[in-house]
Amino acid sequence: MASAASKLRAEAGLGALPQRALAQYLRLLRLYPVLTKAATSGILSALGNFLAQVMAKQRKKENSQKLDVSGPLRYAIYGFFFTGPLSHFFYLFMEHWIPSEAPWAGVKRLLLDRLLFAPAFLLLFLLVMNFLEGRDAAALSVQIRRSFWPALRMNWRVWTPVQFININYVPLQFRVLVANLVSLFWYIYLASLGK
Repeated sequence: MASAASKLRAEAGLGALPQRALAQYLRLLRLYPVLTKAATSGILSALGNFLAQVMAKQRKKENSQKLDVSGPLRYAIYGFFFTGPLSHFFYLFMEHWIPSEAPWAGVKRLLLDRLLFAPAFLLLFLLVMNFLEGRDAAALSVQIRRSFWPALRMNWRVWTPVQFININYVPLQFRVLVANLVSLFWYIYLASLGK
């Protein structure tokens, strides 16, 4: 009976689907690294915002099926144009500037990421989202005063162990993808700050 099920799966190609998807992703990553990482970032960022909205509706016990389509669109734009490309080049820069053979490379990379890249990237996020939401400079100022330090402290708590592993043990071509997968949950948190 088990052999019939595996034969059926093999005929349908269901077992090979994840392998084919991974092979296609690796091919695109090799041919178009920035575009592939940008597209992946855009899709996963939009998914993070979508999930944040669904969770917020469940928390409030709202029965309406309406979701704000502009939210995932804003996050997709941010992921595609900022997260993917900037992360790609930051990881390349870090790899070149602090090679793994350098003394204390892991700690130096982590400090560079946590003390320079994280605060700058968070400010960029707030700035871009403010612009995409059509808000003025005064609203941005209020948002930064209200959200920046709590979000940065949470970023340091959540992302420090993730980035230590990502920067030092994940192969370079997969670092943006790993960060994007963790970002699913991070963007849910950031979306909750906007409310």
